[in-house]
Amino acid sequence: MITLNHYLWVSGILFALGILGVVVRRNALVVFMALEMNLNAANLALIAFSKYNKIVDGQIFVFFIIAIAAAEVAVGLAIIVALYRRKQTVSVDQLTTMRL
Repeated sequence: MITLNHYLWVSGILFALGILGVVVRRNALVVFMALEMNLNAANLALIAFSKYNKIVDGQIFVFFIIAIAAAEVAVGLAIIVALYRRKQTVSVDQLTTMRL
């Protein structure tokens, strides 16, 4: 049987991989995907707690997180595309100033 600990371990591993992706990678798209992995790890933990405590508050909260993440993806990808059009790169190391 899958217990709460199993879900929390998977959530923790996903969150650690997301943090590792943000720290190690230099491509803006990969960093963005790593941040989304962190959100999904938090969502998994919230759903697991919600299931094992038999309350739906965590599931409702996850629904709002997913909606906000969708808006974040739209804005984030638009910013990355605008930066690529202007600088011809998505490398975080080469995008050191906020000026376009």
